Amino acid sequence: MVYNDCREQNVLLLGEVITIINALFRNSIYKDLTLDQVYEILLNFMGKDPHNEYKLSIGTDSQASTSKTVFVTAIHLHKIGRGATGFFTTQIFPRPIYSLREKIYHETSKTLEIASWFTGEKMDLMVECILTSMDRPGDIHFEFHLDVGTSGPTRELINEMVAIANSTGFEPKIKPESYAASCYANRYTKIPN
Repeated sequence: MVYNDCREQNVLLLGEVITIINALFRNSIYKDLTLDQVYEILLNFMGKDPHNEYKLSIGTDSQASTSKTVFVTAIHLHKIGRGATGFFTTQIFPRPIYSLREKIYHETSKTLEIASWFTGEKMDLMVECILTSMDRPGDIHFEFHLDVGTSGPTRELINEMVAIANSTGFEPKIKPESYAASCYANRYTKIPN
């Protein structure tokens, strides 16, 4: 097993496996946040307006070049009808991945890694943020966004990737409903870091 500490990329390479739990997240306001800090910001965002309906979505997209593959994993909290906040982290894989199955597998694995960080206890704390008032409680949905859809070559991978997503407390979503992967994360795969 090869071990390389790639601090400039905020990833840990173990052979060809990239772990991202310790990666740093950012958005247009915040930079270099840990996952714990992102979680606190999400709780505060919900706590300011606890009577709303929310969707917490996690998804990953990637883009291969001639020498590497860029993976972007996004955490998106949508306050239905009233705005959103989101964070993303970027990982660089040291070779291009052209196999669609391999790329989708890595994307799903990265999303799974972050979704698994949201333990039952953490999800319960998010629910508690919106159940502060019995007269008008809010609601939250947890979604696992997959970069696969019924059109195009990824349709053959839907059942396999949905089965992986079902192992979490998150509801699997595919294109066109998987905007955290296919829109939000996708946007940042094309921007050099």
